[in-house]
Parts: sequence; structure tokens; C-alpha cells
Amino acid sequence: MSTLHVIDHPMIAHKLTLMREVGTGAKDFRQLLNEISMLMGYEITRDLPTEEVEIETPVAKMTAKKVSGKKLAIVPILRAGLGMVDGLLSFVPVAKVGHIGLYRDPETHMPVEYYCKMPPDISERIVIVVDPMLATGGSASDAISMLKKRGCTNIKLMCLVGVPEGAEKVMADHPDVDIYIAAMDEKLNEHKYIVPGLGDAGDRLFGTK
Repeated sequence: MSTLHVIDHPMIAHKLTLMREVGTGAKDFRQLLNEISMLMGYEITRDLPTEEVEIETPVAKMTAKKVSGKKLAIVPILRAGLGMVDGLLSFVPVAKVGHIGLYRDPETHMPVEYYCKMPPDISERIVIVVDPMLATGGSASDAISMLKKRGCTNIKLMCLVGVPEGAEKVMADHPDVDIYIAAMDEKLNEHKYIVPGLGDAGDRLFGTK
């Protein structure tokens, strides 16, 4: 069964509070999301497999650990997910990056696919799907399904803010995918926005309406 991890860290909570404030502009919003993504990357990579290797320091030979096995891929859901990529790449600079384009139909509130581009070896990688908001869970669930159709078997979902409804949908659709979020908010409003949330993450990232 999948596990929901709420990353309860004082610096993440502090930076998220700044992001939520209506007066925070696009420049600061981007920077804060970048920093939170890097901090969350520490937790989401905690269980990466390691192996022992023999090295030589300036003082002596020793046995040390390094990451082994599968490599990482970061897959943002466009467009807001782009704001989380650089933070993770600063933590794991050798990761490859794929892209999934989904938008929410304004009438049905269901996700519609318009773009998908992946590294050729995506099925051999540990994949971290990133999207700041886990609202209905529809986009995240569809993105994960698209990756599974391409042979991916080790997938994690990383979001900034979620609601129980979205988390429950992803966990029901994909019981093999763990979810990592920074905060679990109260509910969705009639327009399927997270309450209290932080508004439209894509618009706040890029200064659009």
C-alpha cells in the first residue's frame, strides 16, 4: 500500500507560510518553491539504495557509501511543476528530466493530456513526479498512469500542498506510489481550488492570470 508522508519541518513550514501570503510576488514565490523542493528532496531520497566502495582520502584508505542501483528522473506536470525541478536538480544534479503536459477542463475539471516527453531509459529509473498542488488528484493520477504505460515501476509523487480528497484518489488509483507533501489543507472549494491553499501556483510562479 502507498504511504502519505507529510514532511513536518520548521523551515519548510516557514517558507510555505511566506508562499501562501497574497502579497508574495512571482520572484519570491519561485525562490521559495525552489528552496522547499530542495528540502523535500532530502526526505524523498532517504531510501535510495547505497553500496560500499573503497576510496582513498588524503589521510588513509577507507570503505565509504555511495548511491547505487537505479538512477533518478524528475517529471514535472506542466506548467506549475516546473517550479519544483531546479530545487531537486540542485540536490541530485545527475537526474534526468521528463515533462508531462496536462490541463484541467474548465467544465468537467478533468485533466486533458497535451504533451509527454521522457528520457529513453525512463522505465529503468526511480521517477519523482512533481506538482505543487494535489487538489482533485486527477492530474497526478493520470500522469502516473502515463508513466506506468511507459514501463515505470518505481514512482513517487511530490507535492507542496494537498487535500485529503486528492491524496485518497491517487492512493486508490495507484496503491504502489508513495506521496510526499509539505502540508495537508482543509478542503476543495466549488471551483476545485485548495482551501486555504495558495491560489493558482502556475499563475503565481510565472506572473500570469
